[in-house]
Amino acid sequence: MDKDAAAASLPAMRAFHHPDQMRHTPRFFLVRGAVRPNFEVPERAASLLAGLEALGIAPDLATPADRAALTRVHTPDYVEFLASAAAAWAELPNPGPEVVANMHPSPEMLAHGARRGPHIISDAGWFTADAACPIGPGTWEACAAAAGVALAAAAEAAAGRSAYALCRPPGHHAYAARAGGHCYINNAALAVEALRAAGATRVATLDIDSHHGNGTQGIFWERDDVLTVSVHGDPTRYYPWYVGHAEERGAGAGDGRNINMPLPIGSGDAAWLEAVERGVQAARNFGAEALVVSLGFDASEHEPLNALSVTADGFARAGALISALRLPSAIVQEGGYNVDLLGTLLQRFLTGWGEA
Repeated sequence: MDKDAAAASLPAMRAFHHPDQMRHTPRFFLVRGAVRPNFEVPERAASLLAGLEALGIAPDLATPADRAALTRVHTPDYVEFLASAAAAWAELPNPGPEVVANMHPSPEMLAHGARRGPHIISDAGWFTADAACPIGPGTWEACAAAAGVALAAAAEAAAGRSAYALCRPPGHHAYAARAGGHCYINNAALAVEALRAAGATRVATLDIDSHHGNGTQGIFWERDDVLTVSVHGDPTRYYPWYVGHAEERGAGAGDGRNINMPLPIGSGDAAWLEAVERGVQAARNFGAEALVVSLGFDASEHEPLNALSVTADGFARAGALISALRLPSAIVQEGGYNVDLLGTLLQRFLTGWGEA
């Protein structure tokens, strides 16, 4: 589809971004014991911006989120850690270029009363789940910008419309007080809370990133006003490894409000779309008044971190399936690391959304 035809098929949808998202330039990434170049590069955002341009969508500039906005989801001490970690790390003797933990408190330590210590090395392990979220000089600014982008899209959804948030870094692996999996601030959770604050009594999240949205699950685990649905690769063979199983249903008031649909590694369009359709029906049954979509393109068949094998046509069909809910929606960008294809996949998803 050419640019003019694609743009003509779309509803009026706003998109948001902020150039500070380019300031996060992580280098460290550990793969099977080897240090490799990090996949979460600024070129991801550039590719997505090109995809929007091809659709004739000129994204608006969002306002970076302030700390008060972030603490609606995240703990104040965690937010302070993110804001100050790079500077504190730089003051260490012979520091590396990025904050990367070399240990984390184990379950045994936590069971015996482990507590946070007053040192950046202690903080690095306390506030991160893994080594996939290095913090460099521009990480905090990028996180605040991405959060502001998600909140801008949520404001559109609160007004009864739908919008796309070009968020980078992604967010769905971030817990209330812990970073992980390239994620620092949970942008989707911020969008949910903004919609609740604006008056939506029930908000659904539908996460179609290839990885389980463990941070979003954790944040809303005991909530009955938020439905969390995640379609992802089987975590027995794929990040985040320990959670994302079908039997995880929430707890307390949130019992039954968490739905995980892990798929076998290598699943293609048919199985993936069937799961997406079940997620759409779950949101409908829940009586959601607004929707937050965690949109990841790492389910692509051409993805460097691939577990599923979804085609570009599959993403277009997913856009149509989800749009058929006819709910005001904040579409929040998560993963997807093939910078040569991200823009094209975004075009296909949004075009499918507009054709529903």
